Amino acid sequence: MPLSNIRILVVDDDTLVRRSLCEVLSFEGYAVSSTACGFEALDLMKEAPFDIVISDMKMPRMEGMELLKRIKSDFPKTAVIMVTGFGSIEGAVSAMREGAIDYITKPIIDDEIKFIIRRIAGERELIDENIYLKNKLSSTIRQKCHDVIGKNYRMQKIYDLIDIIAATKTTVLVTGESGTGKRLIAHAIHDSTPDSSVKPFIEVSCGALPETLLESELFGHVKGAFTGAIRDRVGRFESAEGGTIFLDEIDAFTPALQVKLLRVLQDGEYERVGETKTRKADVRIIAATNQKLEDLIKQGRFRNDLFYRLNIISIELPPLRDRKEDVALLVEHFIEKHSTALNKQINGISDEAFGYLMKHDWPGNVRELENVIERACVLTKGPLIEPVDMPEHILKGKADTCAPGWRSTLEDTNNGASLKDALKDPERKIILEAIEKCKGNKKEAAKLLGINRTTLYKKLNQFGLISNDTKA
Repeated sequence: MPLSNIRILVVDDDTLVRRSLCEVLSFEGYAVSSTACGFEALDLMKEAPFDIVISDMKMPRMEGMELLKRIKSDFPKTAVIMVTGFGSIEGAVSAMREGAIDYITKPIIDDEIKFIIRRIAGERELIDENIYLKNKLSSTIRQKCHDVIGKNYRMQKIYDLIDIIAATKTTVLVTGESGTGKRLIAHAIHDSTPDSSVKPFIEVSCGALPETLLESELFGHVKGAFTGAIRDRVGRFESAEGGTIFLDEIDAFTPALQVKLLRVLQDGEYERVGETKTRKADVRIIAATNQKLEDLIKQGRFRNDLFYRLNIISIELPPLRDRKEDVALLVEHFIEKHSTALNKQINGISDEAFGYLMKHDWPGNVRELENVIERACVLTKGPLIEPVDMPEHILKGKADTCAPGWRSTLEDTNNGASLKDALKDPERKIILEAIEKCKGNKKEAAKLLGINRTTLYKKLNQFGLISNDTKA
Protein backbone atom coordinates (compact mmCIF):
# COMPACT_ATOMS: atom_id res chain seq x y z
CA MET A 1 0.00 0.00 0.00
CA PRO A 2 1.48 3.40 -0.99
CA LEU A 3 2.20 5.57 2.05
CA SER A 4 0.15 8.40 0.54
CA ASN A 5 -2.92 6.14 0.80
CA ILE A 6 -2.52 5.89 4.58
CA ARG A 7 -4.52 8.71 6.18
CA ILE A 8 -3.45 9.84 9.66
CA LEU A 9 -5.27 12.27 11.96
CA VAL A 10 -3.31 13.99 14.75
CA VAL A 11 -5.45 15.21 17.67
CA ASP A 12 -3.64 17.39 20.22
CA ASP A 13 -4.42 20.77 21.77
CA ASP A 14 -0.67 21.60 21.92
CA THR A 15 0.03 23.50 18.70
CA LEU A 16 3.76 22.71 18.70
CA VAL A 17 3.24 18.97 19.20
CA ARG A 18 0.57 18.93 16.51
CA ARG A 19 2.69 20.78 13.96
CA SER A 20 5.77 18.71 14.75
CA LEU A 21 3.97 15.39 14.26
CA CYS A 22 2.35 16.57 11.04
CA GLU A 23 5.70 17.67 9.67
CA VAL A 24 7.47 14.41 10.56
CA LEU A 25 4.73 12.18 9.18
CA SER A 26 4.14 14.22 6.04
CA PHE A 27 7.84 14.02 5.30
CA GLU A 28 7.53 10.23 5.55
CA GLY A 29 4.91 10.34 2.80
CA TYR A 30 1.68 9.86 4.78
CA ALA A 31 -1.49 11.90 4.19
CA VAL A 32 -1.77 13.82 7.49
CA SER A 33 -4.52 16.02 8.93
CA SER A 34 -4.75 17.57 12.38
CA THR A 35 -7.12 19.16 14.87
CA ALA A 36 -6.96 20.45 18.43
CA CYS A 37 -10.34 19.07 19.52
CA GLY A 38 -11.88 15.62 19.90
CA PHE A 39 -15.29 16.79 18.64
CA GLU A 40 -13.70 18.23 15.50
CA ALA A 41 -11.79 14.95 15.06
CA LEU A 42 -15.05 13.00 14.99
CA ASP A 43 -16.54 15.42 12.47
CA LEU A 44 -13.49 14.97 10.22
CA MET A 45 -13.78 11.20 10.48
CA LYS A 46 -17.43 11.34 9.43
CA GLU A 47 -16.41 13.21 6.28
CA ALA A 48 -13.70 10.73 5.25
CA PRO A 49 -12.20 7.66 6.98
CA PHE A 50 -8.77 7.72 8.62
CA ASP A 51 -6.55 4.66 8.97
CA ILE A 52 -4.73 5.90 12.08
CA VAL A 53 -5.54 8.45 14.79
CA ILE A 54 -2.82 9.79 17.12
CA SER A 55 -4.51 11.37 20.12
CA ASP A 56 -3.28 13.10 23.28
CA MET A 57 -4.71 11.73 26.55
CA LYS A 58 -5.24 15.15 28.17
CA MET A 59 -7.31 17.64 26.15
CA PRO A 60 -10.01 20.20 26.97
CA ARG A 61 -13.67 19.60 26.10
CA MET A 62 -13.15 15.92 25.22
CA GLU A 63 -10.53 13.76 26.95
CA GLY A 64 -8.46 11.33 24.90
CA MET A 65 -10.10 8.30 26.53
CA GLU A 66 -13.56 9.53 25.57
CA LEU A 67 -12.39 10.12 21.99
CA LEU A 68 -10.91 6.61 21.92
CA LYS A 69 -14.20 5.05 23.03
CA ARG A 70 -16.15 7.02 20.41
CA ILE A 71 -13.72 6.01 17.65
CA LYS A 72 -13.80 2.32 18.59
CA SER A 73 -17.60 2.48 18.66
CA ASP A 74 -18.17 4.44 15.43
CA PHE A 75 -15.00 3.68 13.43
CA PRO A 76 -13.83 0.23 14.63
CA LYS A 77 -11.34 -0.26 11.77
CA THR A 78 -9.36 2.87 12.70
CA ALA A 79 -6.17 2.21 14.68
CA VAL A 80 -5.67 4.58 17.63
CA ILE A 81 -2.31 5.51 19.18
CA MET A 82 -2.50 7.35 22.51
CA VAL A 83 0.05 9.97 23.61
CA THR A 84 0.60 10.28 27.36
CA GLY A 85 2.93 11.89 29.85
CA PHE A 86 5.70 9.72 31.27
CA GLY A 87 3.97 9.49 34.66
CA SER A 88 0.64 8.31 33.22
CA ILE A 89 1.50 4.77 32.14
CA GLU A 90 -1.52 3.38 34.00
CA GLY A 91 -3.73 5.59 31.87
CA ALA A 92 -2.04 4.26 28.74
CA VAL A 93 -2.67 0.69 29.86
CA SER A 94 -6.33 1.57 30.40
CA ALA A 95 -6.39 2.99 26.87
CA MET A 96 -5.05 -0.29 25.44
CA ARG A 97 -7.73 -2.10 27.39
CA GLU A 98 -10.30 0.10 25.64
CA GLY A 99 -8.89 -0.75 22.22
CA ALA A 100 -5.88 1.51 21.56
CA ILE A 101 -3.36 -0.35 19.42
CA ASP A 102 -0.32 1.26 21.12
CA TYR A 103 0.85 4.27 23.13
CA ILE A 104 3.85 6.60 23.25
CA THR A 105 5.10 8.89 26.01
CA LYS A 106 6.06 12.52 25.86
CA PRO A 107 8.41 13.92 24.74
CA ILE A 108 7.62 12.14 21.47
CA ILE A 109 10.61 10.53 19.76
CA ASP A 110 10.31 10.74 15.98
CA ASP A 111 11.79 7.31 15.31
CA GLU A 112 9.42 5.69 17.81
CA ILE A 113 6.23 7.08 16.28
CA LYS A 114 7.47 6.31 12.76
CA PHE A 115 8.25 2.73 13.78
CA ILE A 116 4.79 2.21 15.31
CA ILE A 117 3.01 3.60 12.24
CA ARG A 118 5.12 1.51 9.86
CA ARG A 119 4.21 -1.57 11.87
CA ILE A 120 0.49 -0.75 11.79
CA ALA A 121 0.62 0.03 8.06
CA GLY A 122 2.48 -3.20 7.33
CA GLU A 123 0.02 -5.32 9.28
CA ARG A 124 -2.95 -3.62 7.61
CA GLU A 125 -1.48 -4.38 4.20
CA LEU A 126 -0.94 -8.04 5.07
CA ILE A 127 -4.48 -8.35 6.39
CA ASP A 128 -5.83 -6.83 3.16
CA GLU A 129 -3.74 -9.21 1.08
CA ASN A 130 -5.02 -12.19 3.04
CA ILE A 131 -8.67 -11.18 3.14
CA TYR A 132 -9.45 -13.24 0.02
CA LEU A 133 -8.05 -16.29 1.81
CA LYS A 134 -10.21 -15.64 4.83
CA ASN A 135 -13.30 -15.41 2.62
CA LYS A 136 -12.34 -18.62 0.85
CA LEU A 137 -11.83 -20.48 4.11
CA SER A 138 -15.17 -19.30 5.49
CA SER A 139 -16.88 -21.75 3.09
CA THR A 140 -14.33 -24.53 3.44
CA ILE A 141 -13.92 -26.82 6.44
CA ARG A 142 -10.28 -27.70 7.03
CA GLN A 143 -9.36 -30.75 9.03
CA LYS A 144 -5.73 -29.77 9.57
CA CYS A 145 -3.45 -26.74 9.85
CA HIS A 146 0.14 -28.00 9.80
CA ASP A 147 0.18 -30.46 12.75
CA VAL A 148 -2.93 -29.02 14.42
CA ILE A 149 -5.91 -31.29 13.77
CA GLY A 150 -9.62 -30.54 14.09
CA LYS A 151 -12.71 -29.54 12.10
CA ASN A 152 -14.63 -27.95 14.99
CA TYR A 153 -15.88 -24.46 14.12
CA ARG A 154 -13.66 -22.88 16.82
CA MET A 155 -10.63 -24.57 15.29
CA GLN A 156 -11.62 -23.16 11.87
CA LYS A 157 -11.52 -19.65 13.32
CA ILE A 158 -8.07 -20.35 14.78
CA TYR A 159 -6.82 -21.57 11.39
CA ASP A 160 -8.15 -18.38 9.77
CA LEU A 161 -6.37 -16.24 12.36
CA ILE A 162 -3.09 -18.09 11.86
CA ASP A 163 -3.29 -17.45 8.11
CA ILE A 164 -3.90 -13.74 8.66
CA ILE A 165 -1.10 -13.09 11.19
CA ALA A 166 1.48 -15.52 9.80
CA ALA A 167 3.49 -12.99 7.80
CA THR A 168 3.51 -10.36 10.57
CA LYS A 169 5.67 -10.19 13.69
CA THR A 170 2.70 -9.50 15.93
CA THR A 171 3.00 -10.85 19.48
CA VAL A 172 0.61 -13.74 20.17
CA LEU A 173 -0.76 -15.07 23.46
CA VAL A 174 -1.98 -18.69 23.33
CA THR A 175 -4.18 -19.84 26.20
CA GLY A 176 -5.95 -23.08 27.01
CA GLU A 177 -5.98 -26.02 29.38
CA SER A 178 -2.96 -28.27 29.70
CA GLY A 179 -2.73 -30.68 26.77
CA THR A 180 -4.85 -28.69 24.29
CA GLY A 181 -1.94 -28.16 21.87
CA LYS A 182 -0.56 -24.69 22.58
CA ARG A 183 2.92 -25.71 21.43
CA LEU A 184 1.51 -27.02 18.13
CA ILE A 185 -0.26 -23.69 17.57
CA ALA A 186 3.05 -21.85 18.08
CA HIS A 187 4.72 -24.14 15.54
CA ALA A 188 1.81 -23.66 13.11
CA ILE A 189 2.16 -19.87 13.31
CA HIS A 190 5.90 -20.06 12.72
CA ASP A 191 5.61 -22.65 9.93
CA SER A 192 3.05 -20.45 8.15
CA THR A 193 5.48 -17.53 7.89
CA PRO A 194 7.37 -16.92 4.64
CA ASP A 195 10.78 -18.68 4.55
CA SER A 196 10.01 -20.39 7.88
CA SER A 197 12.40 -23.23 7.00
CA VAL A 198 15.38 -20.90 7.24
CA LYS A 199 14.15 -18.97 10.29
CA PRO A 200 14.78 -20.27 13.82
CA PHE A 201 12.05 -21.48 16.16
CA ILE A 202 13.25 -21.39 19.75
CA GLU A 203 11.18 -22.87 22.57
CA VAL A 204 11.63 -22.10 26.28
CA SER A 205 9.75 -24.00 29.00
CA CYS A 206 9.75 -21.17 31.51
CA GLY A 207 8.14 -23.12 34.34
CA ALA A 208 10.92 -25.73 34.34
CA LEU A 209 13.71 -23.27 35.18
CA PRO A 210 14.51 -21.27 38.36
CA GLU A 211 14.56 -17.47 38.09
CA THR A 212 18.36 -17.00 37.91
CA LEU A 213 18.79 -19.71 35.30
CA LEU A 214 15.75 -18.56 33.29
CA GLU A 215 17.13 -15.02 32.92
CA SER A 216 20.45 -16.38 31.68
CA GLU A 217 18.63 -18.82 29.39
CA LEU A 218 16.59 -16.04 27.81
CA PHE A 219 19.11 -13.22 27.56
CA GLY A 220 22.49 -14.96 27.85
CA HIS A 221 25.33 -14.03 30.19
CA VAL A 222 28.97 -13.00 30.14
CA LYS A 223 31.87 -14.76 31.77
CA GLY A 224 32.02 -14.10 35.50
CA ALA A 225 28.45 -12.79 35.74
CA PHE A 226 27.75 -15.31 38.52
CA THR A 227 29.27 -18.40 40.07
CA GLY A 228 29.63 -21.04 37.38
CA ALA A 229 29.61 -18.58 34.47
CA ILE A 230 32.95 -19.72 33.08
CA ARG A 231 32.33 -18.44 29.55
CA ASP A 232 30.04 -16.11 27.61
CA ARG A 233 26.71 -17.65 26.64
CA VAL A 234 24.27 -16.69 23.90
CA GLY A 235 20.65 -16.38 25.11
CA ARG A 236 17.52 -17.75 23.49
CA PHE A 237 16.42 -14.31 22.25
CA GLU A 238 19.70 -13.96 20.40
CA SER A 239 19.41 -17.50 19.01
CA ALA A 240 15.90 -16.72 17.74
CA GLU A 241 17.06 -13.64 15.79
CA GLY A 242 14.83 -13.15 12.73
CA GLY A 243 12.51 -15.98 13.76
CA THR A 244 10.18 -16.97 16.58
CA ILE A 245 10.65 -17.48 20.31
CA PHE A 246 7.96 -19.50 22.10
CA LEU A 247 7.71 -18.78 25.84
CA ASP A 248 5.67 -21.59 27.37
CA GLU A 249 4.24 -21.12 30.89
CA ILE A 250 4.70 -17.37 30.77
CA ASP A 251 2.95 -17.17 34.15
CA ALA A 252 6.15 -18.53 35.75
CA PHE A 253 7.98 -15.22 35.17
CA THR A 254 8.96 -13.43 38.38
CA PRO A 255 8.20 -9.69 38.73
CA ALA A 256 11.82 -8.81 37.89
CA LEU A 257 11.78 -10.91 34.73
CA GLN A 258 8.39 -9.51 33.75
CA VAL A 259 9.93 -6.03 33.69
CA LYS A 260 12.73 -7.23 31.41
CA LEU A 261 10.31 -8.98 29.07
CA LEU A 262 8.15 -5.85 28.97
CA ARG A 263 11.21 -3.89 27.85
CA VAL A 264 11.81 -6.38 25.01
CA LEU A 265 8.18 -6.05 23.91
CA GLN A 266 8.15 -2.25 24.11
CA ASP A 267 11.62 -1.30 22.93
CA GLY A 268 13.07 -4.51 21.47
CA GLU A 269 16.07 -4.21 23.82
CA TYR A 270 17.81 -6.34 26.45
CA GLU A 271 21.22 -7.00 28.02
CA ARG A 272 23.00 -10.23 28.80
CA VAL A 273 23.34 -10.98 32.51
CA GLY A 274 26.43 -9.17 33.81
CA GLU A 275 26.78 -6.99 30.68
CA THR A 276 26.02 -3.30 30.08
CA LYS A 277 25.89 -3.50 26.28
CA THR A 278 22.33 -3.15 24.99
CA ARG A 279 21.28 -5.64 22.32
CA LYS A 280 18.35 -5.56 19.90
CA ALA A 281 15.80 -8.38 19.66
CA ASP A 282 14.34 -8.96 16.20
CA VAL A 283 11.97 -11.82 17.00
CA ARG A 284 8.29 -12.70 17.05
CA ILE A 285 7.21 -13.58 20.59
CA ILE A 286 4.56 -16.25 21.14
CA ALA A 287 3.66 -16.75 24.80
CA ALA A 288 1.48 -19.50 26.24
CA THR A 289 -0.16 -20.28 29.56
CA ASN A 290 -2.80 -22.56 31.03
CA GLN A 291 -3.51 -19.98 33.74
CA LYS A 292 -5.99 -17.08 33.74
CA LEU A 293 -3.59 -14.14 33.61
CA GLU A 294 -6.42 -11.76 34.55
CA ASP A 295 -6.69 -13.61 37.89
CA LEU A 296 -2.92 -13.41 38.42
CA ILE A 297 -3.09 -9.66 37.78
CA LYS A 298 -5.73 -9.30 40.51
CA GLN A 299 -3.47 -11.27 42.86
CA GLY A 300 -0.54 -8.98 42.09
CA ARG A 301 1.46 -11.80 40.51
CA PHE A 302 1.43 -10.56 36.92
CA ARG A 303 1.84 -7.07 35.49
CA ASN A 304 -1.21 -5.71 33.71
CA ASP A 305 0.92 -3.65 31.29
CA LEU A 306 2.83 -6.81 30.32
CA PHE A 307 -0.47 -8.65 29.81
CA TYR A 308 -1.72 -6.04 27.37
CA ARG A 309 1.58 -6.06 25.49
CA LEU A 310 1.41 -9.86 25.18
CA ASN A 311 -2.29 -9.96 24.36
CA ILE A 312 -2.10 -8.21 20.98
CA ILE A 313 -3.44 -11.35 19.29
CA SER A 314 -5.10 -13.90 21.55
CA ILE A 315 -5.76 -17.54 20.64
CA GLU A 316 -7.81 -19.57 23.11
CA LEU A 317 -7.75 -23.30 22.45
CA PRO A 318 -10.97 -25.15 23.33
CA PRO A 319 -10.74 -28.27 25.52
CA LEU A 320 -11.27 -31.60 23.75
CA ARG A 321 -14.54 -32.20 25.63
CA ASP A 322 -15.97 -29.17 23.79
CA ARG A 323 -15.00 -30.49 20.35
CA LYS A 324 -15.87 -34.16 20.51
CA GLU A 325 -16.43 -34.21 16.74
CA ASP A 326 -12.63 -33.99 16.40
CA VAL A 327 -11.96 -37.20 18.35
CA ALA A 328 -12.31 -39.39 15.25
CA LEU A 329 -9.81 -37.29 13.27
CA LEU A 330 -7.34 -37.30 16.14
CA VAL A 331 -7.69 -41.04 16.71
CA GLU A 332 -6.97 -41.79 13.06
CA HIS A 333 -3.96 -39.47 13.09
CA PHE A 334 -2.50 -40.98 16.26
CA ILE A 335 -3.07 -44.57 15.08
CA GLU A 336 -1.21 -43.83 11.88
CA LYS A 337 1.58 -42.02 13.72
CA HIS A 338 2.22 -44.66 16.38
CA SER A 339 1.58 -47.77 14.28
CA THR A 340 4.17 -46.47 11.82
CA ALA A 341 6.64 -45.82 14.65
CA LEU A 342 6.03 -49.33 16.01
CA ASN A 343 6.12 -50.90 12.53
CA LYS A 344 2.74 -52.54 13.18
CA GLN A 345 -0.21 -53.01 10.81
CA ILE A 346 -3.16 -51.39 12.63
CA ASN A 347 -6.16 -50.57 10.46
CA GLY A 348 -8.22 -48.67 13.01
CA ILE A 349 -10.40 -49.02 16.10
CA SER A 350 -13.50 -51.09 16.82
CA ASP A 351 -16.93 -49.50 17.28
CA GLU A 352 -17.05 -50.49 20.95
CA ALA A 353 -13.59 -49.12 21.72
CA PHE A 354 -14.37 -45.87 19.95
CA GLY A 355 -17.57 -45.60 21.98
CA TYR A 356 -15.52 -45.54 25.19
CA LEU A 357 -13.37 -42.74 23.76
CA MET A 358 -16.44 -40.65 22.91
CA LYS A 359 -17.84 -41.09 26.42
CA HIS A 360 -14.67 -39.92 28.18
CA ASP A 361 -14.40 -36.22 29.16
CA TRP A 362 -10.64 -35.98 28.45
CA PRO A 363 -9.41 -33.80 31.34
CA GLY A 364 -5.91 -34.17 29.86
CA ASN A 365 -7.23 -33.11 26.45
CA VAL A 366 -5.45 -34.04 23.19
CA ARG A 367 -2.28 -35.10 25.03
CA GLU A 368 -4.26 -37.62 27.09
CA LEU A 369 -5.96 -38.99 23.95
CA GLU A 370 -2.61 -39.48 22.23
CA ASN A 371 -1.23 -41.30 25.27
CA VAL A 372 -4.25 -43.65 25.28
CA ILE A 373 -3.88 -44.40 21.56
CA GLU A 374 -0.12 -44.91 21.81
CA ARG A 375 -0.65 -47.38 24.66
CA ALA A 376 -3.35 -49.19 22.65
CA CYS A 377 -1.09 -49.41 19.58
CA VAL A 378 1.61 -51.02 21.73
CA LEU A 379 -0.76 -53.56 23.33
CA THR A 380 -3.12 -54.53 20.49
CA LYS A 381 -2.56 -57.93 18.89
CA GLY A 382 -4.98 -57.54 16.00
CA PRO A 383 -5.68 -55.17 13.12
CA LEU A 384 -8.13 -53.15 15.24
CA ILE A 385 -7.79 -51.50 18.65
CA GLU A 386 -10.27 -53.14 21.06
CA PRO A 387 -11.55 -52.20 24.55
CA VAL A 388 -9.08 -54.66 26.08
CA ASP A 389 -6.29 -52.42 24.80
CA MET A 390 -7.67 -49.40 26.70
CA PRO A 391 -6.54 -48.25 30.17
CA GLU A 392 -8.87 -48.92 33.09
CA HIS A 393 -9.94 -45.30 33.65
CA ILE A 394 -11.32 -45.13 30.09
CA LEU A 395 -13.30 -48.37 30.48
CA LYS A 396 -14.95 -47.20 33.71
CA GLY A 397 -17.22 -44.98 31.66
CA LYS A 398 -20.11 -46.50 29.73
CA ALA A 399 -19.39 -46.63 26.01
CA ASP A 400 -21.44 -44.36 23.73
CA THR A 401 -23.40 -45.91 20.92
CA CYS A 402 -21.50 -45.29 17.70
CA ALA A 403 -22.57 -45.25 14.10
CA PRO A 404 -22.80 -48.93 13.03
CA GLY A 405 -19.71 -50.21 11.33
CA TRP A 406 -17.53 -47.17 12.23
CA ARG A 407 -13.86 -47.85 11.70
CA SER A 408 -10.85 -45.71 10.99
CA THR A 409 -9.31 -47.60 8.08
CA LEU A 410 -5.84 -46.44 7.21
CA GLU A 411 -5.02 -49.07 4.63
CA ASP A 412 -8.19 -50.82 3.48
CA THR A 413 -11.54 -49.01 3.52
CA ASN A 414 -13.30 -52.32 2.74
CA ASN A 415 -12.89 -53.27 6.42
CA GLY A 416 -15.39 -50.58 7.47
CA ALA A 417 -16.78 -47.14 6.72
CA SER A 418 -14.56 -44.33 5.45
CA LEU A 419 -13.64 -41.49 7.79
CA LYS A 420 -15.98 -39.18 5.83
CA ASP A 421 -18.90 -41.54 6.44
CA ALA A 422 -17.92 -42.02 10.06
CA LEU A 423 -18.10 -38.28 10.71
CA LYS A 424 -21.54 -37.78 9.17
CA ASP A 425 -23.51 -38.74 12.28
CA PRO A 426 -21.74 -36.38 14.76
CA GLU A 427 -21.72 -33.62 12.12
CA ARG A 428 -25.47 -34.00 11.59
CA LYS A 429 -26.00 -33.90 15.36
CA ILE A 430 -23.92 -30.72 15.75
CA ILE A 431 -25.84 -28.97 12.94
CA LEU A 432 -29.20 -29.89 14.49
CA GLU A 433 -28.04 -28.62 17.91
CA ALA A 434 -26.90 -25.31 16.38
CA ILE A 435 -30.24 -24.80 14.60
CA GLU A 436 -32.13 -25.64 17.78
CA LYS A 437 -29.98 -23.22 19.81
CA CYS A 438 -30.72 -20.47 17.23
CA LYS A 439 -34.46 -21.27 17.32
CA GLY A 440 -34.45 -22.41 13.70
CA ASN A 441 -32.69 -19.34 12.28
CA LYS A 442 -30.31 -20.77 9.68
CA LYS A 443 -28.33 -17.56 9.25
CA GLU A 444 -27.56 -17.43 12.98
CA ALA A 445 -26.87 -21.18 13.07
CA ALA A 446 -24.33 -20.84 10.23
CA LYS A 447 -22.66 -17.99 12.10
CA LEU A 448 -22.50 -20.10 15.28
CA LEU A 449 -20.95 -23.01 13.34
CA GLY A 450 -18.36 -20.76 11.66
CA ILE A 451 -19.60 -21.51 8.12
CA ASN A 452 -21.58 -19.49 5.59
CA ARG A 453 -25.27 -20.05 5.02
CA THR A 454 -24.77 -21.63 1.57
CA THR A 455 -22.56 -24.32 3.12
CA LEU A 456 -25.16 -24.93 5.83
CA TYR A 457 -27.91 -25.42 3.23
CA LYS A 458 -25.71 -27.90 1.36
CA LYS A 459 -25.18 -29.85 4.58
CA LEU A 460 -28.90 -29.79 5.40
CA ASN A 461 -29.73 -31.08 1.94
CA GLN A 462 -27.02 -33.75 2.21
CA PHE A 463 -28.49 -35.02 5.50
CA GLY A 464 -32.11 -34.71 4.32
CA LEU A 465 -32.86 -31.98 6.87
CA ILE A 466 -34.34 -29.30 4.59
CA SER A 467 -37.83 -28.29 5.70
CA ASN A 468 -40.19 -25.50 4.79
CA ASP A 469 -41.01 -24.49 8.37
CA THR A 470 -37.46 -23.54 9.32
CA LYS A 471 -36.57 -19.85 9.41
CA ALA A 472 -34.18 -18.62 6.74
